[in-house]
Amino acid sequence: MKPLNITKLQICGLSQSILISRILQWIISFSLLLLAVILIVFLMKETFTLALLLFRSANPAQTYLLLEGIVNYFLYFEFIALIIKYFNSLYHFPLQYFVYIGITAIIRLIIVEHKDPFSVLIYAISILFMVLALYLANGKRLVE
Repeated sequence: MKPLNITKLQICGLSQSILISRILQWIISFSLLLLAVILIVFLMKETFTLALLLFRSANPAQTYLLLEGIVNYFLYFEFIALIIKYFNSLYHFPLQYFVYIGITAIIRLIIVEHKDPFSVLIYAISILFMVLALYLANGKRLVE
């Protein structure tokens, strides 16, 4: 068995790399916490806006605003849940949460931009592909 030949330069370079990665991790974590606070403020603002829309007279334009607000509410909620999941899973963003956010964003787009039937069909096909991607990304189903 050969003894390990590690030089001081290699140890110094390794400790510098670890220090740099820890500093960058702290910056990312602080930035995500700041983003979470901003998203929570927007979530509260959206809650207040939804409450106001709910108690106004019901005309079709306000109904669409209410639906759009509800989907926006879920988008804020999903981004906050993604940040929570990032810290719970030891600084890792799970792919499935990004796909969930993408599906919700496309549903919002369908609610807001539903004038052209062909674009709605394309959005629906996009949602189908995202659901299939979720199914394939789930490793438990691939083993069966």
